[in-house]
Amino acid sequence: MKNKMKTMALSLLLAGMCTMTVYAQKDNSLSNQEKQEGWTLLFNGKTTEGWRKCNSTEMASNWIIDDNAMKVLRGEKAGRGSGGDILFGAKKFQNFELSIDWKIEKEGNSGIFYNIVEYPDKPIYYAAPEIQVLDNWNAGDNKLTNHLAGSLYDILPALPQNAKPAGEWNTIVVRVKDGKVSHTQNGVKVVEYELWTPEWYELVSKSKFKDWEGFKNGPAKEGYIGLQDHGYDCWFKNIKIREL
Repeated sequence: MKNKMKTMALSLLLAGMCTMTVYAQKDNSLSNQEKQEGWTLLFNGKTTEGWRKCNSTEMASNWIIDDNAMKVLRGEKAGRGSGGDILFGAKKFQNFELSIDWKIEKEGNSGIFYNIVEYPDKPIYYAAPEIQVLDNWNAGDNKLTNHLAGSLYDILPALPQNAKPAGEWNTIVVRVKDGKVSHTQNGVKVVEYELWTPEWYELVSKSKFKDWEGFKNGPAKEGYIGLQDHGYDCWFKNIKIREL
């Protein structure tokens, strides 16, 4: 009887594992529920279609498809990008929920941007809020709490800090609705703020962006979604968005 029960238990376990395998969602795909909720993929897992270099009509040459992700390649000198900041140029967004999975190499640093406006000869971050992507343990830029992963870079820290180590996948969800913004990192809401308020401009005045023309009256009410080339290997996948 005991052997029979063990056999049945093993069969049930294997069946459950098979069911999980069958129903596990593939990378860079949408479930039926997500489709019903209005989610759209910005990356198909195979090509960089829809993406281009900031202030250009061409895609940056230092991005490849690797591990089912868009990967920006380490530069000749780590920490100095090769001018390969990119944006999804097919559409601008205003009120939305954006979800991205990312991982980064040891000591790595990168960023995710929204409401990007392109200014000639200016970097992607000139007027766009940045969600920090970082190896919190080993990166050189890990001394300030508002420079750690998930933070509104140099403005507000991600608290609690729950990023995973270099080489592991993280998920960040950015929700923007009528100026109210939140960052949810690995399932936990870590940042909340409201754009274009006196409190917002007070925060900006205490940051590195205080004298930047792009931030004095910004950010814009709508713009592009973008990813940073900071000179480190960094991967992005399951990039999806829904308008609110």
